[in-house]
Amino acid sequence: MTSPTTPLYLLAHGRTGDKGDRSNISVIAYDARDFDHLVEHVTEDAVRALFSHRNPTTVTRYLVPSLQAMNFVIDGVLDGGVNDSLNLDTHGKALAFLLLRMPVPVPPRMAGGT
Repeated sequence: MTSPTTPLYLLAHGRTGDKGDRSNISVIAYDARDFDHLVEHVTEDAVRALFSHRNPTTVTRYLVPSLQAMNFVIDGVLDGGVNDSLNLDTHGKALAFLLLRMPVPVPPRMAGGT
């Protein structure tokens, strides 16, 4: 039996920045009770798989527990960056929306757990 999922945007919000061919995406839990659940499911491997069509060279996650946040640094995802690419979104500002659409398991507190 498959666990029910929810889009990440119902549990967190995001912010995106870029520099050259590198994008960083912050994911901040709305509710501190969900942070550990998000850390478990929004992993480097999950983000790498989600962005596989953009061929990232590396994905690194940094945790900021005091803010219930994590920051993903994704290299090689912006087609060379604003000065090198014909991509319409060379700044990568919309990449947070892609990440926030990622399905994650419903947290136990919302699924009738503790």
